[in-house]
Amino acid sequence: MGEAIAIAHDAVRTGDVPVGAIVLNKDGIVIGIGSNEREANNDPTAHAEVVAIRNAASRLQNSRLDGCTLVVTLEPCAMCAGAIAQSRISQLIFGAWDEKAGAVGSVWDLLRDPRSIFSVEVTAGVREAECAQLLKDFFSDK
Repeated sequence: MGEAIAIAHDAVRTGDVPVGAIVLNKDGIVIGIGSNEREANNDPTAHAEVVAIRNAASRLQNSRLDGCTLVVTLEPCAMCAGAIAQSRISQLIFGAWDEKAGAVGSVWDLLRDPRSIFSVEVTAGVREAECAQLLKDFFSDK
């Protein structure tokens, strides 16, 4: 989570919401990184999770990230939860809850819905206070 938090800090330089993400392979090696790039690239799909997943898939030359873990500082939204499921990531670890748009337990729970055909192990609240503070600081400055 420390690496994801460091990456989140970088997003602030471009005016993006400070969210950072990394993808680890089954051996724990970082194979993908991402921060929010919506503002930097004028791309509404450039959430940290999607950027990290694209980076990892490109590095592996494979759209399936079976056995990989995604670590992200904020609970994924519905779009990102869908990308996690479609990429077949095996484990998700996130920091702060997103009570407005979270799709892994706050507003919806897309990844653990019993109707889902994908199985993702979810660990929530890792360094939650620290991850939440990044967002509070960012929005208080706005």
